[in-house]
Amino acid sequence: MTNKMWGGRFSKATNELLEDLNASIKYDYRLAKYDIEVSIAHIMMLAKSGVIQKEECNLIVDGLKKVQKEISDGKFEFKKKLEDIHMNIESRLTEIIGPIAGKLHTARSRNDQVATDIRLFLIEKINGLVELIEENQKMLSQQALDNFDAIMPGYTHLQIAQPITLGHHLLSYVELFNRDKLRLTDSLKRLDESPLGAAAMAGTSYPIDREYSAKLLGFNKPMSNSIDAVSSRDMLLETLSNIAILSVNLSRLAEEIILWVSTEFNFISLPDTLTTGSSIMPQKRNPDGAEIIRSKAGRVIGSLNTLLVVMKGLPLTYNKDLQEDKEPLFDAIDTIELSLRVMSKMITDMKPNRDRMLQSAKNGFSIATDIADVLVQDLGIPFRESHKIVGSIVSYAESNNKSLDELLVEDYQKIDPRITIELVNKISFDRIIHNKTSQGGTAPKNVKKEAEKWLKALKIK
Repeated sequence: MTNKMWGGRFSKATNELLEDLNASIKYDYRLAKYDIEVSIAHIMMLAKSGVIQKEECNLIVDGLKKVQKEISDGKFEFKKKLEDIHMNIESRLTEIIGPIAGKLHTARSRNDQVATDIRLFLIEKINGLVELIEENQKMLSQQALDNFDAIMPGYTHLQIAQPITLGHHLLSYVELFNRDKLRLTDSLKRLDESPLGAAAMAGTSYPIDREYSAKLLGFNKPMSNSIDAVSSRDMLLETLSNIAILSVNLSRLAEEIILWVSTEFNFISLPDTLTTGSSIMPQKRNPDGAEIIRSKAGRVIGSLNTLLVVMKGLPLTYNKDLQEDKEPLFDAIDTIELSLRVMSKMITDMKPNRDRMLQSAKNGFSIATDIADVLVQDLGIPFRESHKIVGSIVSYAESNNKSLDELLVEDYQKIDPRITIELVNKISFDRIIHNKTSQGGTAPKNVKKEAEKWLKALKIK
C-alpha cells in the first residue's frame, strides 16, 4: 500500500530499502513539540483568515493537544512508514478527530513546516547554551577571584615565558566564552523570522495572515521570500559554526586541565568524582572528562563540515538532501551541552596547588623580560641593549645553576657594573607581578577587580 498522506499519484508501495533511507522519524521525533506548536498557530491563523470554520479549528487544536500529551506521556507510536514527525502527528490526529484533520495541511507544506520547527528548536537551544556558557563563566570568575594573587608560569610555545596569576589565566577563558555567547546571542536576530506560510516554495493563493501566525509563534515577522524561507539553512550553518568555535575554546581549556593535573605540572587536582581509574594500573587517576571534551570538538567540527557539504551544491528550493541537516545539528547540540556541563563541574571542583605553581614559575628564567624592563627604566638605555645584557645574565645564571631571583648584586655587576643594589631589590616575583598594572595586565589588583566585575555582571554575589 502506498503512503496515504501522499500516495494518490502512485500505484505501488515504496520499496522497503528506500523507505528506510527516506524516513527521518528516527531522529526528527525531537521536533514534535515544535511541530505541534506550529500546527496550532497555523490552524488558528486559518480560522482567523476565514479559510476554515472556528469550530473546525477548535476541534483540531484539541486533537493536537491530545497528541502532544500522548507524546509527553511516552504513549505515542512513531511509525517509520509515515516517514517523518509531521505525518506521524497528522496521521494520529486523523485517528483521534477524523477526516477533518486533513484541513490542517491547508495552505502549508512540510517544507515551510519543518523550516519553522527547526527555527523554534534553535531559538530554545541557543538560549539554553547561553545559560550554560554563563555558568562556566561564573565558575571561572569565582576561581579567578579566589586565586587572584596565585602566581603561576605563563607560557608561549609551551615554554615558560613570564609569571602571571592563575586568576588572570582563568579570566582569559571568561573573555573567550563571552565572545562565544555574543555570537550565539547575535544569531537569534537572524532566527527571528517565520517561514510558515511559504508553503512548498511559491506561497499560496489562500488569504492567509503570515504576520498573525508569526506573532503567535513569537517571531518578529514572516520571512520575506517564500523560496528563501523553505530552502535556506544558513541559520543552521551559523549555529554549527558558533558551536564549533565554542567547542574549540572548550577543548583548549580541557587541554590545559589535562596538563595541569599531570604529575609533571601538578598545578591543580580534581576530585575522585571527576576522574577515572585504570583497569591495570591501580595508582592512576585520569582526567577522562577533560580528554573527552577535547576530543568532542572534532565531532562538532565534523557536524559543521557535514552540513556545509550537504548545502554546497543544492539548487533552490527544497531538496530531500535537506533532511540531512537534523542529525548533525542534534548531535552537535547534544555534544556541546554535555561538554559545557562537565566543564563547569571541573572548574568548580578543581583545587589549585599554589606552592607548586610558584615553584614552577621560578623555573625557566621567567622574569628575564621584567629585568630587561627594569634596566630600561632605571638606566635609561634602549630595550635592545637591555635585552642583550639580560641575555648574558641568563647565560651566567644557567652556567652557575641558579635562578634569576637567586643572583646577588655581585653576580649582576659581573655582567654590567651599572646594576646597583637598589635595582636588584626591584627584581622579585612579588614586585614584578604587582607591577603589571597596565590595562588587561596580570597584577593581582587588576585581576581581583576584573573577577569582581564579571561576577557582578553575571549576577553572582
